[in-house]
Amino acid sequence: MSSVSSIALAGLTAASRSFAASARKVADPSSNADLAGETVNQLVARTDFAANAAVLRADARMTGALLDIIA
Repeated sequence: MSSVSSIALAGLTAASRSFAASARKVADPSSNADLAGETVNQLVARTDFAANAAVLRADARMTGALLDIIA
């Protein structure tokens, strides 16, 4: 796995954890969560996840193109 893939995978994991933590706060009635703030946190986590997924796709395409050139 390339370093780019490793970094993107770590970003996916972090975004997933951030989203899950925010969702737990919203779902817990005793937390008095700021719903507007948690909505923003969830949107940021979704955007982070999508960006890191795009990096993984680009890395896979570039690796495939390199292998096609070499072969």
